[in-house]
Amino acid sequence: MSALGGFIWNIADQLRGVYKPAQYGTATLPFLILRRMECVLADNRDAINDLAASTPNDDVLAAKLRKQYRVHFWNRTDYTLKSLLGDPENLAENLLDYVAGFSANVADIFERFGFDKTVHKLDEKDRLYLVAEQFSDIDLHPDTVSNADMGEVFEHLIFKFSTASNETAGEHFTPRDAIRLIVDLVLAPDDDLLATPGVVRSIYDPTAGTGGMLSVAEEAIMGMNPKAKVTLAGQELNDESYAICKSDMIGKGQAVDSIRLGDTLRDDRHAESRFDYCLSNPPYGGDWKAAEDVVRKENARGHGRFDAGLPRISDGQMLFLQHLVSKMRPATAGVENSGGRAGIVLNGSPLFTGGASSGESEIRRWLIESDLVDCIVALPTNMFYNTGISTYVWILDNHKSAERRGKIQLIDATDHWKKLRRNLGSKNREITKTHRKAIVKLYDDFAETEESKILEPADFGYWEVTVEQPLRLRFEVTAEAREAALATKLVQKLDDTDQHAVGAALTALAGNTWLNRDEFAKALRLALKGAGTIVATPVIKAIWQAIGERDESADICNDGKGNAEPDTALRDTELVPFRDGIKAYFDREVKPHVPDAWIDESKTKVGYEIPFTRLFYKYVPPRPLEEIDAELDELAAEIIDLLRKVEA
Repeated sequence: MSALGGFIWNIADQLRGVYKPAQYGTATLPFLILRRMECVLADNRDAINDLAASTPNDDVLAAKLRKQYRVHFWNRTDYTLKSLLGDPENLAENLLDYVAGFSANVADIFERFGFDKTVHKLDEKDRLYLVAEQFSDIDLHPDTVSNADMGEVFEHLIFKFSTASNETAGEHFTPRDAIRLIVDLVLAPDDDLLATPGVVRSIYDPTAGTGGMLSVAEEAIMGMNPKAKVTLAGQELNDESYAICKSDMIGKGQAVDSIRLGDTLRDDRHAESRFDYCLSNPPYGGDWKAAEDVVRKENARGHGRFDAGLPRISDGQMLFLQHLVSKMRPATAGVENSGGRAGIVLNGSPLFTGGASSGESEIRRWLIESDLVDCIVALPTNMFYNTGISTYVWILDNHKSAERRGKIQLIDATDHWKKLRRNLGSKNREITKTHRKAIVKLYDDFAETEESKILEPADFGYWEVTVEQPLRLRFEVTAEAREAALATKLVQKLDDTDQHAVGAALTALAGNTWLNRDEFAKALRLALKGAGTIVATPVIKAIWQAIGERDESADICNDGKGNAEPDTALRDTELVPFRDGIKAYFDREVKPHVPDAWIDESKTKVGYEIPFTRLFYKYVPPRPLEEIDAELDELAAEIIDLLRKVEA
């Protein structure tokens, strides 16, 4: 497949000067798709043309073609790329007529590529005949190039085009080795079901890209059961990726209408549909500003996709998590094989970003408490083309097996990889078939090992409690304290006579110290009265706030009900695991150190996080000091020896 991809790249490279390398894909991929489409129709071309000519109604024609030839598109012209070459003078016009002759459900593939502009530009630069001729000779018949291989050709070319333009190839597709692992994990519990004669399964990808996940999932199911019926559906935002994905469905004999264009978060083009399996690789850390108005309205309205909560606007990954749950086929109690499963690859942010009661935490809470999270697998780093960061596969299930109910499995697969011979963007590691089997076995075994943890919802939940300490103030009217009190806004609002009286009262109190706020306030009122004025309580408060200094030996300040007032400067929060309990934790961790502290229960929040790294942390003891010293001595000796040689 790399040879075929290389051959097509060479065709594109002949356009140098007409196009920049960044534009090669726009110029050549439509020809590749066109050639694939005519090869798919090749075996029955005459019969399909006759049927199309005798059946003017497109709906009737589509039904006949599906039934008789298992194709979902047609062309009402007699053209092929090869036949077009016979009239080079009218090649551009005839080529566009050829494309326009395709059924409406596939015609937009070429529209999304801006194929008419490409044809006219190639014709103007005398390159159209060259490109059409070379593509007309490529054998892309499904018997020669399988659907899976065709997907890999697309993947190879898109990567080369993206690299040439310094784009991120990962925005278009997901590496096949990662997809195969995700698919194997999603399908793992259904091996027996998928081998059943006549089984029907539906697969959905809301971020379909070029269709890689859909292709691999179908390939896996058909490999288990060639007689299975698999339907594919997806949605994609990028025009070119959408066009490629749709063309991939053509090669599979799938209903191309089920691949739809648009922003999934903003406009779910499969709103009424539910699926057996859902797969997705959404953008990492991509904002959802474009869909914000729709998403917020749906969240406020309720009974939609985003009822659990909204993450920060800068990262929409957890919106896709919720969306996938909404697309899983509903489970029916007591009905075997009901429900749906989903696999989605995310970065580390959805595991822990956001504190207690934040949108992210509330989404995790809903997923975990609803028993929707089946397993999370940590993948090796440097697995994807556009990032080397840590990534995780979330497996969701709304109808878990009995042994998995109320449990969440975490798998550390970070050591299961093989180094690539050459880097592909940021990707320099791959998960081989052997590694994939080992990871799936860890999932199937569902046992505690160094690489597998079996946990319960309570292991991820915590309370964020607010710990308060009493306010203790000492009052001493120094020159600095007097000036600070007179400078407060409330004192400044008094008239000149009252301001003078306040100053006189504070001067009269100088030289004394109070360790009790009520006693100081009483002395202050008396001093003010003696100075010939009476001020309101807020002014008194402003004065003692300006003068008071924290002092652990002072008396506790109480409110009007006799309750201790908290010192906001000493306020702290503690994260208490559900497994611990608030009182037990407080009595053990806080009370011995701060006997006067208490918990403000009105501020207690619930949070959920998945501390993956901490759970799999392996302590590595530091090297002995003797070993480090010996190494330093050795290095020092080498340096001294080098210096001596330089001086000599």
